[in-house]
Amino acid sequence: MMDKNSNKQNINSGKYPILFLEPVLQHKIWGGTRLITDFGYHSESSDIGECWGIAAHPHGDVSIKGGRYDGEKLSDFWRKEPDFFGKYSNDRFPLLIKIIDAKEDLSIQVHPDDSYARTKEQESFGKMECWYILDCPEGANLVIGHNATTKQQLVQMISDGKWDDLIRRIPVHKGDFIQIDAGTVHSITAGCLILETQQNSDITYRLYDYDRCPDGKRRELHIDKSIDMIEAPAKSVANSVIKTETMPENRWNLLVSCEYYNVYKMELTQSFSFSHNESFLNMSVVEGAGTVEGIAVKKGDHFMIPAGYGNISMEGKMTIIASEAK
Repeated sequence: MMDKNSNKQNINSGKYPILFLEPVLQHKIWGGTRLITDFGYHSESSDIGECWGIAAHPHGDVSIKGGRYDGEKLSDFWRKEPDFFGKYSNDRFPLLIKIIDAKEDLSIQVHPDDSYARTKEQESFGKMECWYILDCPEGANLVIGHNATTKQQLVQMISDGKWDDLIRRIPVHKGDFIQIDAGTVHSITAGCLILETQQNSDITYRLYDYDRCPDGKRRELHIDKSIDMIEAPAKSVANSVIKTETMPENRWNLLVSCEYYNVYKMELTQSFSFSHNESFLNMSVVEGAGTVEGIAVKKGDHFMIPAGYGNISMEGKMTIIASEAK
């Protein structure tokens, strides 16, 4: 992605339009109503925990909204129209973009890497993810990492049920950004609203679930698999949270570049144009409204820019989180 004005012509040549997507909403025992009240998604339920905004997974496959591809599933479009996306050899759409509303604490979790997912789960992808905090209560904290200094101590603390001693809680604020590598102990806490960019995987190992019994029995835990994946010691607190509130406006600010994705933030306050000549680009409007290539967009919209689109013009006052797959 280039974050400057450019006079290059549109090399997409109009073969593909910008694609807007119809999200899939997910019911969760810890979900609430903010995805409905704050983002305008439609549901009569009061337990909507996740909006899968850009997703092509068996557990949630979004549809294209409007235009000549209206109603087509993203997974089918990925298979039929590879030129839209660029040069990828994956058999599956590579990323999953979701907004999470945690009315209650989520379980303490760990995700596998690709190698472990292939060996233990017969899945193509593990699950590396990252969080942009859209909102959170005053004094909020998230579970990121643990306090064990060695693997042996980690196993002993888990065996003894010393969860308060083991789990590391880190203070967070609106606008913070956190990269969650595979093998990281983590959990989203009550009141947090988060945009998550992740590999296209739905593998979650529960390490601890506060002994909750939502249906009269405890949910399944995955202690052994979690221990296999958890690294000790954990990544330091200083290297866990990135502050974004002082990043410049009207430019793409790179939040993370890892093996699987680049993630950017744009705080738009005026007209802006840039040239995008690489692979497809995911965009989610998380605040405000405006236009992209003259098309009206607003908070809660998710859309994709085709590979090699060229010049893109934007106007309005809005915050966008964007991502590129690698």
